[in-house]
Amino acid sequence: MNNWKNVLIQPETTIIQVMKLIDETSMQFAAVVDDEMYLLGTVTDGDIRRGILRGLSLDSSIKEVMNATPICESDGKSTNYYEQRLKKAKLKQLPIVSGDKKLLNILFSDNLEFVDKKQNKVVLMAGGLGTRLRPLTDTLPKPMLNVGNKPILETIIEGFKNHGFTNFVISVNYKKELIMDYFQDGTHLGVNIEYIEETKRLGTAGALSLLENKPNEPFFVMNGDLLTKVNFEQLLDFHIETASCATMCVREHQYQIPYGVIETNNHQLLSIVEKPIHKSYVNAGIYVLDPIILDTIPVDKFYDMPELYKELMDKQKIVSAFPLREYWLDIGRIADYEKANWDYKEGIYD
Repeated sequence: MNNWKNVLIQPETTIIQVMKLIDETSMQFAAVVDDEMYLLGTVTDGDIRRGILRGLSLDSSIKEVMNATPICESDGKSTNYYEQRLKKAKLKQLPIVSGDKKLLNILFSDNLEFVDKKQNKVVLMAGGLGTRLRPLTDTLPKPMLNVGNKPILETIIEGFKNHGFTNFVISVNYKKELIMDYFQDGTHLGVNIEYIEETKRLGTAGALSLLENKPNEPFFVMNGDLLTKVNFEQLLDFHIETASCATMCVREHQYQIPYGVIETNNHQLLSIVEKPIHKSYVNAGIYVLDPIILDTIPVDKFYDMPELYKELMDKQKIVSAFPLREYWLDIGRIADYEKANWDYKEGIYD
């Protein structure tokens, strides 16, 4: 690539500055170098999100989260060698350095012919009753409500398609014919769509027991009433990099206690904090799962994602959290639906 130098940064560059760089470039990657072009480390979106989970400030320097021992190759080898190195190690980028570790080039797999089309399945949960959105859902299933000029579910499918994911399974129940008649096999959207039909409520994990064609690679599960601008390719990369069997997207939620909170020691008053703000991570309804976890899910039984994750954690499996920093909205109530359409109108989400 001729523009690989666009992703070079200094070690004192702030995390927020690198986030903007990664989001603005198509390479989703940055290389940390000093003034003499010595390679000090590399940064991916996953490195940044792990730093956020550790509580690092966005004003912290990028050296706090960079990978200081990245995989790289020395110069002077054949193009075919580098291509095979990328392919076998499943790397998306490969820094090329001199014998004394000066950065000479960065090769990106997206620009090489061997890159395969993404086959990962996307399971969308669209069978809920949407009771909190009545009367809007008296005649339409919630995922078919329009935000802007198209159903929520179509916007979700387009979001995945924009990142190369085209194989979908939609779990349907309530007013399923409206969803199936609209999307059919997905041909008109340039994707492949299959359906699983719940005859009773099975929950966000229990419905996966109905999958006839089991995935052979990590797959996505997402609630069909969410709007988000998350980069699904970055999410999948994070899942693979952390060697997780299950990854849950999480969203920071803030709430303020409307009173002064006190700390005491017996009768003695130690401190007063006026209306403190508490921060917690909450489940965002987007998951990546390895096929092996399907063996954990009971057949024909209500089983929600939190139950699945708890069971995996009890078994000491590697389960990860992926913090969302992009637009995200759960359309669960009338006020949320109104906000979604307002955001669309204002260009915040389109």
